[in-house]
Amino acid sequence: MFNQVVIQMGFWTAWLVIPAIFELSPAIVAFFRNHFSKISSKQEYHPGRMPQLTVIVPIYNSGDTLYDCLKSIAESNYPKHLISIICANNKSTDNSFEVYKQAQMDFRNVRMQWLEANQGKAKALNTAIYGSTGDYVFTIDSDGTLSKDALLNMAVNFNKHPEVMAQTGTILSNNELIKNSKKHRLLRLEEYYEYAIAFLAGRTVESKDDQIFTMSGAFSAFRRSALMQSRLYNVETVGEDTDMTFQIRYYLKERVMLCPNAIFYVEPISDWDELYVQRQRWQRGEIEVIRTFLSEKLNLKRIWSNFIVRRLLVDHTVAFLKVIWLFAIFVLIPFGYSPILIIMSLLLMYLLYLFIGFLNFTNVMHYLKFDPIERKYFRNHWWVTFMMPIYNLIVSFFRVMGVINTMLKSGKWQTDNFKSEYLAAKKVIKQDLKRGKRTNGKNL
Repeated sequence: MFNQVVIQMGFWTAWLVIPAIFELSPAIVAFFRNHFSKISSKQEYHPGRMPQLTVIVPIYNSGDTLYDCLKSIAESNYPKHLISIICANNKSTDNSFEVYKQAQMDFRNVRMQWLEANQGKAKALNTAIYGSTGDYVFTIDSDGTLSKDALLNMAVNFNKHPEVMAQTGTILSNNELIKNSKKHRLLRLEEYYEYAIAFLAGRTVESKDDQIFTMSGAFSAFRRSALMQSRLYNVETVGEDTDMTFQIRYYLKERVMLCPNAIFYVEPISDWDELYVQRQRWQRGEIEVIRTFLSEKLNLKRIWSNFIVRRLLVDHTVAFLKVIWLFAIFVLIPFGYSPILIIMSLLLMYLLYLFIGFLNFTNVMHYLKFDPIERKYFRNHWWVTFMMPIYNLIVSFFRVMGVINTMLKSGKWQTDNFKSEYLAAKKVIKQDLKRGKRTNGKNL
């Protein structure tokens, strides 16, 4: 009996090592590095000339959110006479233009321009880039709002780091909208925690090591000189933000970094279906960009020298393993594994991921010192950490589906939602069962 327990626990222990290597180790590194770094709660104007900025806002049926977005730019603490806003409309069919005109009337201290562009976010951005002026170009989504000092903090960061050609800001779900949620409030809190951890516990370390994989398409900033040397946004991929990051890293051989105290607040996810489609789109964009830039340079021998290899292992291989063993546990009992032992093993897995979650929680709390209000909100919802292992497992499943759909639907840009794919799979299973019954009947 003892030998059987040792053998079975040894089998499960092997799979506990995988998350320990790929998720626990980075969390520990981030914990020690973040807690030995100093975070300034205030950002001062950098000596010398304040640069002129162009803020590009791509618009598609943004009537419900555009006003608040433009208001957040106009009410930022950056000198208003140095801000130009270009609203790049890509074939909206709602009242976005009327909302823009109202904002233009209300915020006369900021220059605003409406620009008609071809359909598609990348095309709209490219059209607006040619019309941009000044030292830096910012791109933000129309369904979110900037923190008051986001533009200033990024501009100061550019001045402090002349070697940096592009920056990404911190993306957080708007907690006011989460508070007012009538449905899916827990899902939205989990997404909020996920974003906070991804940016303030993950990308802070990646930025210090010059290992930013992708800038956020929701909020990024560029030196205009570098942007004009690039190939602009790729209109043939759903991952145009990742493609631009790779252009700067591998074509221009320049550096990309995170500005953690420049926050952009996005609308919380609406439901599980939207999350399913969103994560599949992100996964597809990642694969498309990797194929374009690094398909011939990826090798497991470079796992320690090339952070892209490690990133792909986490996003693909580890995600596959998580999902495979989630379903495998249901067939282990017929093979002689003790149900109690399986439950104990799953509990150990959960506790390990929970430990990783609390390490990340402390990392985020450390970095949010620059924003006491946001820090208090994050701290008050510490209990969400207990839900995150399950949430992350579900997201891993969505990633796996994204990889599979990218391979099976390479020519299709539109991603089906979870309900549509579930119904399609159910239909196929029913047809296979009927076909199997007919075959068995003939054999009999």
